[in-house]
Amino acid sequence: HLWECCTARGNQSVLFLAPLGRLAARIIRFYCRSFFARLVMGFDVRRFDIYRKIPKDLTQPTLTGAIVSITSCSFIVFLLLVELSSFLTTETKNEMFVDQAGVDEKVEVRFNISLIRLSCDYLGLDIQDEMGRHEVGFAGNTRKLPIHDGAGCRYEGAFLINKVPGNFHLSTHSARIQPMSYDFAHEIHEIRFGENVTTVESLGAFAAPSNIDMTDKNADSSFDYYIKLVPTIYQSLDGSQRHTYQYTYANKHYSQHGHGHRVLPAVWFRYSISPITVKYTVTRRPFYHFITTISFVWVRIILLGSNQHRRPRDPISVFPDNDSRLASPSLI
Repeated sequence: HLWECCTARGNQSVLFLAPLGRLAARIIRFYCRSFFARLVMGFDVRRFDIYRKIPKDLTQPTLTGAIVSITSCSFIVFLLLVELSSFLTTETKNEMFVDQAGVDEKVEVRFNISLIRLSCDYLGLDIQDEMGRHEVGFAGNTRKLPIHDGAGCRYEGAFLINKVPGNFHLSTHSARIQPMSYDFAHEIHEIRFGENVTTVESLGAFAAPSNIDMTDKNADSSFDYYIKLVPTIYQSLDGSQRHTYQYTYANKHYSQHGHGHRVLPAVWFRYSISPITVKYTVTRRPFYHFITTISFVWVRIILLGSNQHRRPRDPISVFPDNDSRLASPSLI
C-alpha cells in the first residue's frame, strides 16, 4: 500500500514517509528499553551465592553442639590471648659487621675516681693514642673536688678520644712541684666509653668498670687497667639508635723501677677498640601479621565448629504429626 502511494504521489512520498519512520524508530526504542529493563530488574545476584543458608526451621540445637560451641569459643579466647601476648612481646635481634669508622670519629669517655691520699694540687690527666696525640695535664671539662680535709681528691670529667688504641692516665706529670710522697690508692666510681645504656645490660657485657676499690694497696704502686672495647649499636623499637660499648677488662698493680731510680707511679687505663661492631635491634611482629593470624584462627574454628554443632533436621519433623498442613494439596 505504501508503494502504491509513493508511485502515485511521486516525490511527495518522502514527506509522507518521514513521520512514519520517526514513529517506527520510537516504537523500536521503547520495546528495546523495556526488554533490557526487564532483563536487568529480573536478574538476582543471589544466585551466585555458594554458601547457601539452611532455613532456621530445618535446624535444631543439640547438647553436642552446645559443648562444641563452648569449647570453640574458649579455644578462640585462649588463642587470642596467646597471639596478643606474642604480639606485645618484643624480640631483640643481633648482627655483626666490620666498623667503617671515619678518621674524624670520636668517642666520649667519662671518668669519676677518688684518690684518697693524694692532693688535687698534684693530680693531672694525660691522654695518648696511636695517632700521635699526647696531652699532658688535660683540663678541659674536668673537675677536682678535695676530700678528707684536702688530703685526697675526687677527680671527674669527660673528654673525647680518637677511635684508635691508646691510653689515658692519672699522674703527677703535669704538676710544677712533685709531692714528697706518692700514693695512688684509689676507688673507681665510673669509667665509661660512649653513651650510657643501662636498659640492655642483660644483652651483653655492658657493665663498665665501676666500684673498684684499690685503697688498700701499697703507697708506691702503679695501676694498669687493660680495657677491650666492642662498639655496639642499640636500636630501640621506635628506630632511635644509641652508640655504646661492651667491655672486657683486667687490672694489675706493681712497683716499677728503671735505670736505678723509681718510676713515678700512675693509674693507667689502656684501651683497644675492636673492628667488629655488634648491633642489637628491638623488633615486634607487624600488626598486619597479628590481625591475619587472629582472623585465620577465628574463621577456622568457626568453620570446624559449625560442621558439628548443628545438623539438618528431618523435614517431616518440622511439622507435628497432627498438622493438617501435611495433607494440604498446596504442600504436595
